[in-house]
Amino acid sequence: MPGPEAEFERVALCHSRSLLRVARRLTLNSAAAEDLVQDCLLLAWRNFHQLRPESNVRAWLFRILVNAFYSQTRRSRRAAHLIARFQTPEGFSPQLDMALEVSRALDSLHLDHRTVLLLGVVEGFTCSEMSEILSVPVGTIMSRLSRARQAMRAKLTAPPELAGKESS
Repeated sequence: MPGPEAEFERVALCHSRSLLRVARRLTLNSAAAEDLVQDCLLLAWRNFHQLRPESNVRAWLFRILVNAFYSQTRRSRRAAHLIARFQTPEGFSPQLDMALEVSRALDSLHLDHRTVLLLGVVEGFTCSEMSEILSVPVGTIMSRLSRARQAMRAKLTAPPELAGKESS
């Protein structure tokens, strides 16, 4: 019979890439994202004994990640800053330009909207699962998802000089 360490590795650590992908978008900083995932996994390990066998481990981990992010944000009380980290040099392909444009648009969304898009569209969670992860009603998730998609459409179809001036 495997010990708790082996069981944790089997059921939890396989999700670390997905956690890091979402953490990078939440924090807008690779180093902070890695720290956030480490905090998440540490909290998960400390509370692994409380996880019920029938639980959705992936949703449980993402809930811990989001709660850890909000906790860090509350502690620091500093606003997340957007950096012009993607300068499009001459010669890049149109696909890269589009990817950078989508990335900038996503990064400019309000945190609640960015979070539901990441969880729902990128990670494939259902509205019900996102509701559990974020501890908000399903209707709120659906509303945020709809508004986030609208905002992304507006940012991606607006002329470049107006895209950054629209409200999140």
